[in-house]
Amino acid sequence: MRRAIVTGGASGLGSDMASALISAGYQVGVMDIDREQTEATASRLGNAIPLVASVSDNAAVEAAFAQFGEAPDLLINNAGIVRIGPLHEQTVSDYTQVIETNLLGPSLCSRIAAKGMIARGSGHIINITSVNGIHPAPGVGLYAATKAALHSLTQLMSLEWGPLGIRVNSIAPGFIDAGMSKTFFEDPKVRDKRSSGVPLRSLGTASDITNAMLFLDSAAAQYITGNEIVVDGGVTNSVFAHLPRD
Repeated sequence: MRRAIVTGGASGLGSDMASALISAGYQVGVMDIDREQTEATASRLGNAIPLVASVSDNAAVEAAFAQFGEAPDLLINNAGIVRIGPLHEQTVSDYTQVIETNLLGPSLCSRIAAKGMIARGSGHIINITSVNGIHPAPGVGLYAATKAALHSLTQLMSLEWGPLGIRVNSIAPGFIDAGMSKTFFEDPKVRDKRSSGVPLRSLGTASDITNAMLFLDSAAAQYITGNEIVVDGGVTNSVFAHLPRD
């Protein structure tokens, strides 16, 4: 049985990914900061282990990995936060929290996981980035910058750890009607406007992300590393489609 850890796994896309992995036969460690929610999600999912930790707290992360036992076959660095508002109006605390959760957290979790994966000679890490890391949107603080940095980290990890048996990839979700974006898309006007701007003329779903995740960890993708799968319905390639033609 393959085993995986999903950070930010107690809710949103993290919970969806944990559920998809369990359905595919994995045992999953659900890592999140809220004990009650983490334990409830693990109980609901079934073949899951609750791992209570803040991803930016190295001691807590080490304890969570020790509780999980052997190094996971797959680590999903999904935990992430955003702070909405103009850059110049955000606080130092806003900056720090986003950097610590979105960049330091995946770094710490990957470092700990990699040690066990290297000892075993195999492993796979998937970082959840964002289309904001490719084309930053205004008003999301340091979120876009941390997601761009996370893909750069993906490439670095793949180079350093590839010779040691570890693959590292990332998935960049676009306008997904799930996770932290779900409440945003509950407004019908927002849904219609965003959907109409997507070349495929629809929002993405949680299954679009989980399917990409399962593909990357499948035998069909064993020669793929250091890459970012963009799951966005074509949004990041559509800039010229929205410009005047005359």
